[in-house]
Amino acid sequence: MANLFWKTKDGTKSLVSTPFKTEEEFETLVFNTREILEDIFLLKRQIRGGGKAGIPDIIGIDSDGNICIIEMKNVTVDASIIPQVLEYAFWAETNPDSIKSLWLECENKPDDISVSWEEFNVRIIVIAPTILRSTLAIVDKINYQVDLIEAKRWVEGGDTLLLVNRLEPEERKGRTRPVKGLETYDAEFYMHEYNKTSAQEFLRYVRRVEKLIAQNGWNLETKYNKHYCSFKAGFRIAFGIKFIGTKTFAFFFKLSEIEVKSSGFKMTKYESQWKEANFNIEPGKTQVGDFQPLFELAYRRLTGE
Repeated sequence: MANLFWKTKDGTKSLVSTPFKTEEEFETLVFNTREILEDIFLLKRQIRGGGKAGIPDIIGIDSDGNICIIEMKNVTVDASIIPQVLEYAFWAETNPDSIKSLWLECENKPDDISVSWEEFNVRIIVIAPTILRSTLAIVDKINYQVDLIEAKRWVEGGDTLLLVNRLEPEERKGRTRPVKGLETYDAEFYMHEYNKTSAQEFLRYVRRVEKLIAQNGWNLETKYNKHYCSFKAGFRIAFGIKFIGTKTFAFFFKLSEIEVKSSGFKMTKYESQWKEANFNIEPGKTQVGDFQPLFELAYRRLTGE
């Protein structure tokens, strides 16, 4: 059993790993910790198929419009999980009307999610306390985007500490893995999908934000997605730039509405589902440096520095 040594101003505490008693307890904690699945809107938790095989328990849609199959296990997971989640993925591909009905029933749908029901991609997310590394070898051979996430818990009094780790496959030289629906998001993609002038300006602002990050020595990586570019620490997002339509784009900051209002900045819109503040960008007029306090606040909030 693992120990976590927590150094505080009062000394060092030794915490013992606290496993989840039941799968329901595990699911509840994960779903109440929105930062773990912050880019996914859950259509419904525990979608039961009336005993029918091949129907997933949990379905969501991410901010790129991908259908997400979420499988949670409160046991050690190995490669044997893959055939099960593949069956769920096949069900999603062949039953778009069922998923669309769930989407239409939702009353609090995010405004900025757009799903192409005739041609959508499926993303698989597996969450468990421990996932054997051998599972990565199987994931590397299938044509779906698969996220393998480990979540372990430690408890100290009334505080809960979660260690969340996203498993990443090792890069293999001389080999490219074709992944279904996993497009290359680059300048060519944005030029094709959006207004060309807007796409050029979008990429220009991405480079300016990257320059700001470098100047401040922040440990963030750039991640291009279908509708936005995010700047992340691990798999959590601090801030980014996203398209709103084909011509307009905006900064977004992962901050609370109260934090933004207290800063004195007037936001264009607050997206409560994603817990982010949006500020429309006027190319040529909007200056990245003017938003320095918000960039810094979002980074500090994410990293605790």
